[in-house]
Amino acid sequence: MSTSTRKLSAAPSGTFVIGGDLPVHRLGFGAMQITGSGVWGPPRDRAEAIRVLRRAVELDVTLIDTADSYGPHVSEELIAEALYPYPEGLVIATKGGFERSGPNRWHANGRPEHLRAACDGSLKRLKLDRIDLYQLHRIDRKVPAEDQFGTLIELQREGKIRHIGLSEVSVHDIEHAREFFPVVTVQNRYNLAERDSEDVLDYCDREGIGFIPWFPLLTGKLADAGGPLAQAAERHQATPAQVALAWLLKRSPVMLPIPGTSRVAHLEENVAAASLTLTDDEFAALEGAVTATGGA
Repeated sequence: MSTSTRKLSAAPSGTFVIGGDLPVHRLGFGAMQITGSGVWGPPRDRAEAIRVLRRAVELDVTLIDTADSYGPHVSEELIAEALYPYPEGLVIATKGGFERSGPNRWHANGRPEHLRAACDGSLKRLKLDRIDLYQLHRIDRKVPAEDQFGTLIELQREGKIRHIGLSEVSVHDIEHAREFFPVVTVQNRYNLAERDSEDVLDYCDREGIGFIPWFPLLTGKLADAGGPLAQAAERHQATPAQVALAWLLKRSPVMLPIPGTSRVAHLEENVAAASLTLTDDEFAALEGAVTATGGA
């Protein structure tokens, strides 16, 4: 889509209020890709990573999602380097509950002592007194869920975290967690081509819980020439990825996509999708194409 005639901004994506008191523009930024290959170590171009973060804020992105395991630690450190002191209204969401042993290697660790140390480390690296949104990166099935949820409650009561979210969970997991604390966001893998979490999204929609789809740009075969995604992109003078983001934003008012990138040009392309509005017919055609192919 052409961006020369309108101001690039995430604001047209709309606003969602996390936890009843944290308004954010619905199109956010995921800070996983500002690390090295395999989400391990520093980025190849550190200066560009810093520019990406600063440009995101210039483009009215008010939700940045990261995790202590991205790097590990690299993403959080870059965010602080680029943006501290943070502008008013910027919500930095981070996560704990994973350990890393190398590129693309992830190990859940929900032991209370680990979660507590992870939170303290994130506070220090992000230069925060309190984390606005702290998410359990995974429920560790080797540790009683009650111990993990109880630790998060303790951290919240101590003033170290404001709100609590979950990641990669089922509806049952959410309902269990809500016996301990209000769940304000859920972050599951979801995109136009992969919609296994449809029941979780519908639950979040009914309950007013923010739904953060990770890997939001995947389009798979839906972007093939002649298909409804390619046709919609051509009509809007947009890329298939921009149309996929617009579809997510139209799918639900609780949807908070966080496309990530390590390049300013790609960031600007993603943010331009906030101003792209699909017709009901276009939305239905894309939804129908996914149903017909069973995904991508």
